Amino acid sequence: MTRFRLVLSSVLAFALVAVIAAHAGRGAAAEPSGAVPARSFEFTYHVHVPANPDSANPTHLWIPLPQADGYQDLHGLHIDSPVSYVQARDLEYGNAFAAFTPTAQQSVAGFDVALRFTAVRREHKVALDAAALQNVSASTSRDPSLQRYLEPDKLVPLNGTISELAKQHTAGDTTPLQKARHIYDYVLATMRYDKTGEGWGRGDAVWACTSKRGNCTDFHSLFIGMMRSSGIPARFEIGFPLPEGKTEGDIPGYHCWAEFYLAGLGWVPVDPSEDWKNPAKRDFFFGAHDTNRVFFTYGRDIRLSPDQKSDPLNYFIYPYAETNGQPLKNLRAHFSFRDVSAAQVAEAGR
Repeated sequence: MTRFRLVLSSVLAFALVAVIAAHAGRGAAAEPSGAVPARSFEFTYHVHVPANPDSANPTHLWIPLPQADGYQDLHGLHIDSPVSYVQARDLEYGNAFAAFTPTAQQSVAGFDVALRFTAVRREHKVALDAAALQNVSASTSRDPSLQRYLEPDKLVPLNGTISELAKQHTAGDTTPLQKARHIYDYVLATMRYDKTGEGWGRGDAVWACTSKRGNCTDFHSLFIGMMRSSGIPARFEIGFPLPEGKTEGDIPGYHCWAEFYLAGLGWVPVDPSEDWKNPAKRDFFFGAHDTNRVFFTYGRDIRLSPDQKSDPLNYFIYPYAETNGQPLKNLRAHFSFRDVSAAQVAEAGR
């Protein structure tokens, strides 16, 4: 009997150890040490093009497409529409888009387009400590691929008020990173996130520094203008926000952010408008973008293709359409998301 009890105790002890080890293993698999935060989701972009009674001049429609990069994977991109389309890229920034060319009958009747895809968005965080900055160089303007990000945009001039502000707030700085931090701090201290009245949302850097308010477009236009005036490449990126704390729902509008370039380190992410709304993350958003966003396009003053007859687009995130060479004003768009599991992401990629 005593021997039986000893054997039974050993078996139970072994089983308990195995259960604890298996539980620990599952925990490690779910939350591996040092894992980069990521968010998996399905995104839907729906457009309704209203009926166009002018059968001689059918509507032309362009919709931006999401982009994959080192921080965003795309799976299962589907475009549902009765209208024929081609996928292409603009020549200046390489932004992807779908261009729709309805028949006269389809244009007269109106039509719908639904864009769906699954994505994994990872946190983009750049170490800005002393060790990481040892290889940083100030000679960024020599790289031809960066030249566009040192030039003005239509609403982001690099002279006058913008240049004077940049000189004033970087006086005495000896490194690009010092200049970037002081410009970032100035924008954050001066601007307030305020979408009342008129003028906001156009990304007019001079208006922003005069009015000292606006939305993300205005925050980042001022930041980018001051950075480029200081000889530091900076670029504009736009997409949509994913609500934190929600697993699905509608998205009312776009969100944009910025990056600046340090030779030897690469593109450094910043988001002063999110920082303004989340003061506890002041240090995080200078050098990082979180997972609560989906990226679509770069840049300003975008001409999509030779078929686009009107002026270049201020930025490209919403659908754009023309009839007889004039922008169509009454497009309707709806955006939504839902978080998905890793298994659903894998299934979408098949």
